[in-house]
Amino acid sequence: MEISKDIKYIGVEDKELDLFEGQYPIPDGVTYNSYVIMDEKIAVMDTVDKRKTDEWLSNLAETLCGREPDYLVVSHLEPDHAGSIGALVSKYPNIAIVSNAKVFNMIGQFFDIKLTDNNKVVVAEGDTLALGEHTLSFVMAPMVHWPEVMVEYEHKEKILFAADGFGTFGTTPCYEDEWAAEAARYYLNICGKYGVQVQNLLKKAAALDINMICPLHGPVLRDNLGYYINKYDIWSKYEPEINGVLVVYGTLHGNTKEAALALADMLREDGINVSVRDLARDDMSYIISDAFRYNAMVLAAPTYDAGLFPKMEDFLNHLKAKNFGKRKIGLIENGTWAPMAAKHMKAALEQLKEISICDKVVTVKSSLTEQNKAELKELAGQLG
Repeated sequence: MEISKDIKYIGVEDKELDLFEGQYPIPDGVTYNSYVIMDEKIAVMDTVDKRKTDEWLSNLAETLCGREPDYLVVSHLEPDHAGSIGALVSKYPNIAIVSNAKVFNMIGQFFDIKLTDNNKVVVAEGDTLALGEHTLSFVMAPMVHWPEVMVEYEHKEKILFAADGFGTFGTTPCYEDEWAAEAARYYLNICGKYGVQVQNLLKKAAALDINMICPLHGPVLRDNLGYYINKYDIWSKYEPEINGVLVVYGTLHGNTKEAALALADMLREDGINVSVRDLARDDMSYIISDAFRYNAMVLAAPTYDAGLFPKMEDFLNHLKAKNFGKRKIGLIENGTWAPMAAKHMKAALEQLKEISICDKVVTVKSSLTEQNKAELKELAGQLG
């Protein structure tokens, strides 16, 4: 696939992998993106996961048409992008690896390759690499989402090679709203903790004249770039983008679910946008993504072993790990003889930043009563 006359896409699809990073479902697979800049000097922009090394090397050889690459630019050392470095160096032993000092400090942990001054080019913030008509500038992006990450800007064609930035799951072309849903799930689960660092990178990117964004996963972004950049700005500031309520519940015997669904119906009757998630049946990555995208959330959980329903406890731990905050939260608890869930949920939420907990906490004792329904209506009013 052509990115432009001189820049080619040589990435591969992986539709066999079921879990990305061993935890995130990818029903439509994932792409490992890699690019080649063909000029007086040839630069390969990142490699791919070792699962797809042979296919990637074939794509590269076909693109090179008998020439040999001069440089491999390593933006990110995570194995889904750097997994084929060893195979590339073995096939093209004269290639020089271009990256920052942190990459070279870590690369030996992944590959048993001997690098000399002749095949190692260390770059830092603002350095450039001239290929002929094309010139790359290097922008450091530490902790987006590993410490060694950098991105590259190609001056002639105004392309940002964005590492994991603006990446998404999936292997099929998508419209903006489809991109936003999976890109949010990708970003918020994988990079969501590092909002400050992403903001720093966005500020650097704002100084560049960008015509195209080439990420390491998902589609190349060519049009309406402001839309995609704005999404990243919202997500990395931990700001909501959907005005509505996410109702997240765990249930033992169905009674807590009944209360959660009753509240959801009341909110809808008030004209409020509602999404409902079941902690036992919906994958955590989708729930985390929704939690960040909605401006309010209700947590509904039973007491369990005098503590909190384990899947709710796990969910709250995930929110803390991702620096979740700036939201209004409503609570529903259930317990037959000693309801304790709300106490534990409040304790977990107090560890998060800028969380506002609704005054009304609904306590269900075993099964939903008419009194509980009145209390749910009051809670719905505080959320709206």
